Amino acid sequence: MDKIIVVGAGLSGATIARLFADSGKDVTVVDKRATIGGNAYDYVDKNGITVQPYGPHIFHTKEKEVFDFLSRFTEWNAYEHRVLANIKGKLVPVPFNLTSLFACFSKSKAERIYKILVDEVGLDKQVSILQLKEHENAEIREFADYVYNNIFYKYTKKQWKMKPEDLGEAVMSRVPVYVSYEDRYFTDAYQFMPKKGFTEMITNMLRHPHIRLKLNTDAEKIFSFADGKIYLEGKEFDGIVVYTGRVEEIFGYKFGALPYRTLKFKFKTLNRSSFQKAAVVNYTTSHKFTRVTEFTKFTCEKKDKTVIVKEYSKKCKKSDMPYYPIPTEGNCALYGQYKSEAAKYKKLYLLGRLADYKYINMDVAVLNAMKLFDKISEDNVFAEE
Repeated sequence: MDKIIVVGAGLSGATIARLFADSGKDVTVVDKRATIGGNAYDYVDKNGITVQPYGPHIFHTKEKEVFDFLSRFTEWNAYEHRVLANIKGKLVPVPFNLTSLFACFSKSKAERIYKILVDEVGLDKQVSILQLKEHENAEIREFADYVYNNIFYKYTKKQWKMKPEDLGEAVMSRVPVYVSYEDRYFTDAYQFMPKKGFTEMITNMLRHPHIRLKLNTDAEKIFSFADGKIYLEGKEFDGIVVYTGRVEEIFGYKFGALPYRTLKFKFKTLNRSSFQKAAVVNYTTSHKFTRVTEFTKFTCEKKDKTVIVKEYSKKCKKSDMPYYPIPTEGNCALYGQYKSEAAKYKKLYLLGRLADYKYINMDVAVLNAMKLFDKISEDNVFAEE
């Protein structure tokens, strides 16, 4: 193998591999799966519908650098993501906005809340639910409790099997209320979907004469780590390893498994052109599933059939696909032990959602890979080669 090995052919791994290759370095990318793209993998089914088997992925970013980089590997379709929440049978936009306000409350009550929000927060602004829950006005606190309970609290318990407060104030403080009629889920400057899908985009990223790709290759079986030395297939390896997988795997779970939530998917092809009003509908107060995604809404294609998927959140077992790190204080401390262990190996670098034990958006995955590439270059790791 080459002196640079990237473990993982998802977006993080593909980005840094391409940056290495563009700089003239030979790099081998290995992945235990038989497919490229990690959880962003998608395919076109027999009805011509692009399906994402690991759940919905939507690209959005404020970073022109990230958008320009990915634009080298795909053409785009403009797409602005909108999400509805099913609150006791009523569909309202989320994040909760002024349309949601007037849909959920009587006209007179909504108008009173509207006036206070506009006066104290400002029109076309946003405010966190925590601030509203602590507001001096009792009616605003009552409104905040409604939003918190029906949009966030019940959904969080279903998704995480934990109370929101147990996930930390940082999680709660991210829940916004829009004092506007803005109904887009994201407000970033760049919101697109790859014209031919994420798999095609990532495949193009890895299509380079300096990149070798080895699928069906489990890093846990070819690498070992001991006494500050990296071993590849039993022999000492003095090259660079960028690891994007589950960090505890390469260290044999020596400190225990890091907890995750995973997802169970139920897909269904329907003999109709449309199933729901938005690409994603969150079921915040009812049903065992958390949300329903309709894939034709992402591409705005008119088809005779449509594909939906229902998501069910559950505890992640060792054999399951890990999706969501659980950011409690204890879990972060456990991750810290693995991070300290990884630091003992001079040329081992952790990158991505699993290796960093942190949920990140797609654009952040790319940006973090860019930053790590710059760090490796600035550290002059290649000097001894």
